[in-house]
Parts: sequence; structure tokens; C-alpha cells
Amino acid sequence: MSDAAKPSHKVSLLIVDDDEDLRGSLSRYFRVLGYGVHEAPNGAEALRLLDREQVQVVISDIMMPVMDGIDLLRAIKKEHPMVHVIMITGYVTMDNALACMRLGADTLVFKPIEDFTALESAVEKAVEAVRHWVRLLKQLQTMKPVS
Repeated sequence: MSDAAKPSHKVSLLIVDDDEDLRGSLSRYFRVLGYGVHEAPNGAEALRLLDREQVQVVISDIMMPVMDGIDLLRAIKKEHPMVHVIMITGYVTMDNALACMRLGADTLVFKPIEDFTALESAVEKAVEAVRHWVRLLKQLQTMKPVS
């Protein structure tokens, strides 16, 4: 990761997966890269956390108990539309892929995840999109209203 691409301390991720080992590995990996990281074992817990914490990017599994990733994605896009969502799955079906695309996921990464670079790249793209909009909003605040 280049210095220009390194996240500031303000960038926060939420890792949502019922696989505790994978969730922990991803959390450790992204913390080392400088991200703030939160964890949730399912979609329902993730939504509760999103109501309390400022998160820019969610990485979510699709197949989980309580609330699956597709329902979580749908809820995030409705309740937290500025949050970017990256889906991961080991249960690869055309229906899941199409649902992720239709509901506005940034991308879909397939398990098993042997190497985190594709996921890291997807997070970097999502963070850059967030930063782009923040820059535009700051620019907008300095502009005079058109009469």
C-alpha cells in the first residue's frame, strides 16, 4: 500500500462473518494496515453496530445465521446509503451474485480467501470513493449559492 493510499485514522471498517477465525484474521489484517475495525457475527448485530458507530466500509459474508448478508446489504443501502459494502462468499450462486449487484454492493469476493490483496484493493477503492464525496461536499460548503 502506498503512503498516499494509507487510510487515515478516521476510516473505519466493519467485518461481518459468522466464521470467527476468518473475521479475526480480516480484523487483524486491516488493523495492521491502519484501519479502525469493528466486528459482528451476523447482519442483525452489524445493523446495531452501524447505528452506534461511524463506519465507511462493510465487508460482509452472505451466508450467516440470524440475518444473512443479502438482507444486511439491503438494510444498509436503505438506512446507511453512504456506507460502501463489499460482499464475500463461499456459497457462489448466480442468484447471490446478481442480488449483490442489484442491491449496490461494491464488489463480491469469493472464499476461500487465500490472499487478502483483492479484498484490500476493494477496500481501497471504496475508501477513495468516500474521500471523493467528502471532498465534493467540502467544496460545496465553500461555494456561494446561485441566485
